[in-house]
Amino acid sequence: MNIPNTLSRAARNAVETSAMLREAPRQGTKQKAQLRRYEVSTLLSNGEVTQTRHIAPALPMFEDAFCAFTRGSIVETTQGPMAIEDLLPGDEVQTQDGGSQPVVWKGCVTLVPGREDSRGRMRPLTRIMADTFGMQKPMSGVITGPAARLLGVPAHLRHLSGGQPMLCPVSEFQDGMNVIETLPPTPVELFHICVPRHSVIQVDGLQFETYHPGTNAVRMISQSLRAVYLNLFAHIDTLSDFGPLLMPRAGDGEVDAITA
Repeated sequence: MNIPNTLSRAARNAVETSAMLREAPRQGTKQKAQLRRYEVSTLLSNGEVTQTRHIAPALPMFEDAFCAFTRGSIVETTQGPMAIEDLLPGDEVQTQDGGSQPVVWKGCVTLVPGREDSRGRMRPLTRIMADTFGMQKPMSGVITGPAARLLGVPAHLRHLSGGQPMLCPVSEFQDGMNVIETLPPTPVELFHICVPRHSVIQVDGLQFETYHPGTNAVRMISQSLRAVYLNLFAHIDTLSDFGPLLMPRAGDGEVDAITA
């Protein structure tokens, strides 16, 4: 596998990004597609870790790969609790099934949640108060990104779960008291991680999923955008390399089901 920061891959990424910008839909007077800088650390097949920076579109599918956990979020690893910003590819995180998996990819992005982007969107965070879901769940107040999904089902989504475990966006748990929306007006660092198989890990005493684009990713992104997106993930070659979902996920009023 070629290291993703070679000159040839960097040039290809620039060409693909330019093509994406030419195809971006134009709405009203907002004709310029917004780009964002994404920082990536990847565990390569030879055991080396590579760190790269990418310029890619500020679209939900891209941002969701980075916007789950805020700086200071504590992840349970085989070496003990570790802040998300200190976690490195190769570190083993504890999983819900009692085992562990190595981090193969970590992404980071900085954004201002309270600032509208070129399409008028904001990316609100969610604050979860201590003990909201039981004793030490979470252990203290937690702020999560918009892409974080919790293992659990709020009452208004139980019709989707059929009584089975499901991963739901943290925003679905907002109640205005113990789980609230927050829009900081200053820059916030956000992170997400991938492991070899989609899993549930413990962060700040709560059970969150690791990153997976979902089973609907293929139909959510054009061919030219797909190439730019995949360039963020040096450990895979195609969307199918993310593997199956561990369990169904809720989002946008529907269920992202497990593939056969």
